[in-house]
Amino acid sequence: MIDLRSDTVTRPTAAMRAAMAAAEVGDDVFGDDPTVNRLQAVLAERLGFEAGLFLPTATQSNLTALMTHCQRGDEYIAGQNAHCYKYEAGGGAVLGSIQPQPIDNAPDGSLPLDKVAAAIKLDDPHYARTRLLCLENTIGGKIVPLPVIKRLTDYARSKGLVTHLDGARLFNAAVGLGVAPREVAAGFDSVTICLSKGLGCPVGAVLAGGKDFIARAKRPRKMLGGGMRQAGVLAAAGLYALDHHVERLAEDHAKAQRLAAGLREIDALKVDGPHTNMVFVDLPADRVTALSAFMAEQGIQILGYQPRLRLVTHLDVSMAAIERAIAAFKQFFARH
Repeated sequence: MIDLRSDTVTRPTAAMRAAMAAAEVGDDVFGDDPTVNRLQAVLAERLGFEAGLFLPTATQSNLTALMTHCQRGDEYIAGQNAHCYKYEAGGGAVLGSIQPQPIDNAPDGSLPLDKVAAAIKLDDPHYARTRLLCLENTIGGKIVPLPVIKRLTDYARSKGLVTHLDGARLFNAAVGLGVAPREVAAGFDSVTICLSKGLGCPVGAVLAGGKDFIARAKRPRKMLGGGMRQAGVLAAAGLYALDHHVERLAEDHAKAQRLAAGLREIDALKVDGPHTNMVFVDLPADRVTALSAFMAEQGIQILGYQPRLRLVTHLDVSMAAIERAIAAFKQFFARH
């Protein structure tokens, strides 16, 4: 089976499983799991922060960040397409009583500075207190230019806001730009890293920030059910991924480039990308259902329920599999 639905479908490699099986463990809620402590320290150092906090998911990490930075009645600014606003079930509002203030993303995935400025509320009892600016990199596979990020974080700081980066795929951005991960994280007060996407871990995320911030973040993590016990078994996968699965993200980007090039040879398709490890494809609406069924018959999984497809390359998709997928797309559109 060739699975192009997402890079979340990756399975741990045999070597990663061996590292997990051999992990030294303790009780992480008490802070004495040595493998978790090592993962938190290593990732925080690579991102240029003082400390880190291991959580089950990046969604929970983002929500923990929101609830640590903001109080009830505060507001966070985020893009309409931001994961922490659009795809996390409204957790900030439902569980944190934090008001989201979404604004339209620019074509490059960033937030227009003038729209951010206009969204910041006056210090007036009629309004929620604007407290936090949330950005995302990558977003929709797109790498937001670092100078654009810096202008936004500098402006937010000048207005007394704190900043959080949803860096679920931050390492894709770093590899795509050819820079150190800390350069992508620079200027933020906190950053979320997801381990279970392109890095290939079965589960896990790390929230990085200052020591005081991380100390405070342990309370909402516990409140949200994210305090785990012998979690070193999971953290070991993260440590293995940091040592073995970061540089290889360039391979996923190359596979996405090949996929995009192959699909552009099909007249019926409009191809957007590649953006790091993602290719977006617009196809005729009347062929969506048939295409999805055909691809399933060919052993290829896609999220084929709307005219715009997102195809994602990852650790478990080889270049030979990409060629098979291109051939299947061509076969379908030759018949339809």
